[in-house]
Amino acid sequence: MANELPKTYDPSAVEDKLYQFWNDSGFFNAEVDENKKPFTIVIPPPNVTGQLHMGHAFDETLQDILIRTKRMQGYSALWMPGTDHAGIATQIKVEENLRVNEGKTRYDLGREEFLKRVWDWKHQYGNRIISQLKKLGSSCDWRRERFTMDEGCSKAVKEVFVNLYEKGLIYKGSRIINWCPHCATALSDAEVEYETQPGKLWHIKYPIKDSDEYLVVATTRPETFMGDTGVAVNPNDERYKHLVGKTCILPIMNREIPIFADDYVDMEFGTGCVKTTPCHDPNDFEMGQRHNLEQILVFNEDATVNENGGKYQGLDRYECRKAVLRDLEEGGYLVKTEDHEHNVGTCYRCGTTVEPMTSAQWFVKMAPLAKPAMDVVHDGRVKFVPGRFANTYLRWMENVHDWCISRQLWWGHRIPAYYCEDCGEMTVAKEDVTVCPKCGGTHIHQEEDVLDTWFSSALWPFSTLGWPEKTRELDYFYPTSVLVTGYDIIFFWVARMIFSGMEQMHEEPFKTVYIHGLVRDAQGRKMSKSLGNGIDPLEIIEQYGADALRFTLVTGNSPGNDMRFSTEKVEASRNFANKIWNASRFIQMNLTIDNAELPADLALEDKWILHKYNELVKAVTENIDKYELGIAVQKLYDFIWDNFCDWYIEIVKPRLQNHDDVAANERAQKVLCYVLRGTMQLLHPFMPFITESIWQALPHEGPSIMVSKWPEYQTELCFAAEAEQVETMMDTIRAIRARRAEMNVPPSKRAQVILLTDERASYEAGILFFSKLAYASEVIFADAMPENADSMVSVVTKGATAYMPMGELIDFEKERERLNKEKAKVQKDLDFVNKKLNNPGFVAKAPAAVVEQEREKVAKLEELMAKLDASLAALK
Repeated sequence: MANELPKTYDPSAVEDKLYQFWNDSGFFNAEVDENKKPFTIVIPPPNVTGQLHMGHAFDETLQDILIRTKRMQGYSALWMPGTDHAGIATQIKVEENLRVNEGKTRYDLGREEFLKRVWDWKHQYGNRIISQLKKLGSSCDWRRERFTMDEGCSKAVKEVFVNLYEKGLIYKGSRIINWCPHCATALSDAEVEYETQPGKLWHIKYPIKDSDEYLVVATTRPETFMGDTGVAVNPNDERYKHLVGKTCILPIMNREIPIFADDYVDMEFGTGCVKTTPCHDPNDFEMGQRHNLEQILVFNEDATVNENGGKYQGLDRYECRKAVLRDLEEGGYLVKTEDHEHNVGTCYRCGTTVEPMTSAQWFVKMAPLAKPAMDVVHDGRVKFVPGRFANTYLRWMENVHDWCISRQLWWGHRIPAYYCEDCGEMTVAKEDVTVCPKCGGTHIHQEEDVLDTWFSSALWPFSTLGWPEKTRELDYFYPTSVLVTGYDIIFFWVARMIFSGMEQMHEEPFKTVYIHGLVRDAQGRKMSKSLGNGIDPLEIIEQYGADALRFTLVTGNSPGNDMRFSTEKVEASRNFANKIWNASRFIQMNLTIDNAELPADLALEDKWILHKYNELVKAVTENIDKYELGIAVQKLYDFIWDNFCDWYIEIVKPRLQNHDDVAANERAQKVLCYVLRGTMQLLHPFMPFITESIWQALPHEGPSIMVSKWPEYQTELCFAAEAEQVETMMDTIRAIRARRAEMNVPPSKRAQVILLTDERASYEAGILFFSKLAYASEVIFADAMPENADSMVSVVTKGATAYMPMGELIDFEKERERLNKEKAKVQKDLDFVNKKLNNPGFVAKAPAAVVEQEREKVAKLEELMAKLDASLAALK
């Protein structure tokens, strides 16, 4: 037998040692094994310079539960780890460090030296989040750890870029993009977060050329008016039909611009006239393309006005707005100003208001890629859990725009396009180009821009398995089994992985997308630095242990829904761990057996607990298969706390402590050990550390619980009739205990229990239960209601009526004294309220509702007085 379990469970004393044991033993490793089914999860790669936050802890806990379960079920279970280079986030961090410590910018260092600094930063801090994931208990195959800019992933990125370019699915063009002035880079549509902000709607006169007429346009962005190259009206708008084809004069700039008709214009919004600025609004850009309008860009990359802004050149965009409005008002062009709420796009990374502007960028043509990516969801090859998120995904894919993939950064995958300075030829190639294929020139320079971080992340399910090489791992582990991720990155990542998998592998990247919600604080607020409500998971682990954190994150969780986190919940999880530990320690201290094979001769209570355990195995397995992890863990909690600890252990204690009947003693040991060991296996994916500690202290086979065989439902352990028999008795015992609790009778005060039942044989088999759990001094079976039943306390349940002599439960004199004190207090309250109601002044002047409230108080107090009188009468 193993050594005795310590008196208390100390997570800090065992977690690191156990993790090292698992890792050193190779239990996390997954191999290509044709005799096993593969089960694969790729980790959503955290930022390489990031720190573990509660969202990571939640995401990784869910994945680890699934991977540990499948490993125990005999699958070759691969959890592929890795980190993301996180272009914008990492570059900003290194630039800030450079500015604070050296007073320099990246331009002072130059591209090559700056990138060397970023790689140094990555090597210094890049393993931090990996070590933090290990503290959580994550059972990844760390031998296979990948990085989105490692050699293999970089090769995959070039392969995909060139493939798409050669198919005409990647192009470079001047189009409207989302520009972040703070991060100084383009953003894709998915990287823009919209928020409703209060604003203004300014109505401005645009005079018609050679006429006294004018149009009034309504705009929320007067600072862009210098770039107006037309005014649009709806072709069906009778107010303006006579003006279509004419021109108007752009105020202040005194430039002539055309008036044209386009169906995009909403006749009901504003004045029905839209100032058209093709370089600074996506809808205006499309209208400009349709009507061949001039494009005039008026902002620099830092959102200051450029040379096209005339007298406003050099002003910040918001200073420009003030100056323009002042000039328009002075010139008599500003008609009126209205309050107006509107959606404003902000950068997902820094929160700066995004500036739509035309720019030469690289794009992925999405329409041809979107169709097969929608088909696999429509036909069920990719299933979303919960299903409602499939609609979210499909809606986005149906309306998807071309994806802007170029970023004006230095850190990232540099776009493999090469320009010849001699003849202007552009070459896109997988290998570096040093000689121009057109003119033979050698003055070649590579594209300065890098790819959107999500471009490499989109290839993660297959690039990490060796693609574009045809590896055994790729053939065996792809497509992966399930992707676990939050609903907030369905567009960023999930959609892009699906269309990339379909395009490159001609097969979906995963079978299931398991969507979870966000971790919020106890008040339901999103955790953020600004609110100061973030909770460090590492501090929770240090204080309560990883198991308590994991259990808390899963408890009450349902797919797709947010969860509220509080330290009170963690304390409850810690208490549950202590409950398990104390029960296990009690069992282990009483074990003399070397194996836990079930005996042939089982007592009634043994059959009951084995039946309940067998049902638990079936339910938990089904719940995990359906991704109902919160339901699974609740069933485990209820079984362990209630059925096993509070009932079964208490019932079998007399057998366990009876050393005269060796056979009965050993049977109790074997059932206890069998159920505890199996329950620890079911709980292991949720609470890996404590379950391993307990499992190692019990008779077992194999080196570790994490590679032991997952329990299976067994028909031979189905004892439905016996279980119902015990449950019927338990109902009666619960009723007796509840009645005693109402009367404040302590467990130490035993009383006779008289049972009137049609199921005498069943109850006779459980007399021991009543002695142990209903605190019965003796159990007597009656054929009819006792003659002195009116002096007894009774409870009625489905299976029996139980009577207990009142005199054995309470001290009559003390109870009379207590009831009389209670009566005196109630009488005092009653006199006080009646005095108010008997006062004509109070009744006349007080509001009717207040008077009615006082009358209701009287009724309740009189009802309570009647109950107290009845209780006193029963004591006579």
